Amino acid sequence: MQVLSDLVGRVRASVARVMVGKEELIDRLLVAMLCEGHVLLEDVPGTGKTTLARALAASLGCTFQRIQCTPDVLPSDMTGLAFFNQKIGEFQFREGPLFAQVVLTDEINRATPRTQSALLEAMQEQTVTVDGATRPLPRPFLVLATQNPVELEGTFPLPEAQLDRFLLKLEPGYPSLEEEEAILVRFERSNPLNDLTPVLTAAEVLQMQAEVRMVAVTPEVRRYLVELVRATRTHPEIELGASPRGSLALYQTAQAYAALRGRTFVLPDDIKVMAPVVLGHRLMLTAETRLRRRKSSALIAEILEQIPVPVE
Repeated sequence: MQVLSDLVGRVRASVARVMVGKEELIDRLLVAMLCEGHVLLEDVPGTGKTTLARALAASLGCTFQRIQCTPDVLPSDMTGLAFFNQKIGEFQFREGPLFAQVVLTDEINRATPRTQSALLEAMQEQTVTVDGATRPLPRPFLVLATQNPVELEGTFPLPEAQLDRFLLKLEPGYPSLEEEEAILVRFERSNPLNDLTPVLTAAEVLQMQAEVRMVAVTPEVRRYLVELVRATRTHPEIELGASPRGSLALYQTAQAYAALRGRTFVLPDDIKVMAPVVLGHRLMLTAETRLRRRKSSALIAEILEQIPVPVE
């Protein structure tokens, strides 16, 4: 597990050459990479969402594609299409940008629901079906989507089924005064993103993902995780709690976070760290709770305080 931690450390150091003061955010992104899950980055414009996604892609020896979502983007613009090649006299399939190992989907909430739904199969099944033919996507496969919550005109909010496909939902947030000053210095003469080179191969990423599944979870810690997720379904301020898919996501991310720390076993603290970013976007709050402007993160914090932590 120490070898895995060292390899991840190389990616962390590479991304940190571009991002200033985002160590915790980078670690969450690396957890998603180890779980081969997808990430939704949501925050106001200019907080580094796209830069973070591009820095991770540049640090991995994987194929990369970027999709700028607008209302006129069609599903075939993502998945590809079959066209008639007059030279050879038959139909051929032209792959779309989804046939890449790392896909950055910028401003996903600007795409129409029909186009957003084209991502569902790709994100969940890692396949694309066009004209009745199902084609597998390359592995590892990671979708990094960004959206701006403050823009309402010309946007189409992601439905719950689409949100549930994202392993994590992250909010970069504004930098501190010192961090923002460091950003100005770092980008003063050139963009460090242009100098990034891959520090991991796609084969190494797949090997790391397999090793993460070997991280041990004791029955007591597993029961603690399940009780935590089930508590979201009975909380009076939550209309719809996390599904079993949320339980599985929390389980896998806790394993990855433990591996990130060089451990071969999961601690309850690993679950506590990952719960807000794994479960927060999977909860549907009651109307009264939304009127009081309470956030799902606050409710998850309450649940974490209520569920007894297993002790040896």
